[in-house]
Amino acid sequence: MKNNTVFVLLAGGKSQRMGVAKGLLQYQDTLWILEQLNRISKANIDTVYIGLGHYFQHYLDTIPWFQQALNNVVNYQGIAVKIIINPDPNLGSFSTLQSVFKQLDSKVNVLVNPIDVPILNAVELNKIIARQGTVVFPSFKGKKGHPIKLDAQFWQPLVTLDLADLNARLDFQVRKVNPANICRVTVGDSAVIKNLNTRKEWFEFLDEKLVVESNNVV
Repeated sequence: MKNNTVFVLLAGGKSQRMGVAKGLLQYQDTLWILEQLNRISKANIDTVYIGLGHYFQHYLDTIPWFQQALNNVVNYQGIAVKIIINPDPNLGSFSTLQSVFKQLDSKVNVLVNPIDVPILNAVELNKIIARQGTVVFPSFKGKKGHPIKLDAQFWQPLVTLDLADLNARLDFQVRKVNPANICRVTVGDSAVIKNLNTRKEWFEFLDEKLVVESNNVV
């Protein structure tokens, strides 16, 4: 199903608590960022923009086709992938998001997800994609999570927001939206509220995956 929503995967942070680039962590027989792309590819998404920053050279050296995706769209698992490098990631995560925004068609809606939040299952991800609203959140047991869907008219003004402004944060900008224009999609996948910021959280996540797979063995 074609739609006007693109996916933005943010992987530009310092990963200070993890100590390494989170997207390059080993996940089963692949890398975490590639696993995230695999999950996205199962949903109704045609295009993914990856925002890199502090560890961009590590990503380019580790995943050779990322270098090609800097200048040309690369097909990966049936989705078009483009790499955007934030020239000054020290300005914070919003600066990486803004770097991606500057490359987008002004008419598209955007799904935003940090690299350290696992992509939820495709069925419920498609529900988020299909929901209309200025801002759309997934909600697990009453807690808001990611990915967040942003209407084109909402994110367009953020392209020119001064990064020195104290309000240059996505959560601050969302708070300005009329609550009547914010939608929640209730989901049963707890992935939307996970934040894999530390090695402890990462290994706990891997252990949970092993438990689930063991329980599914007939």
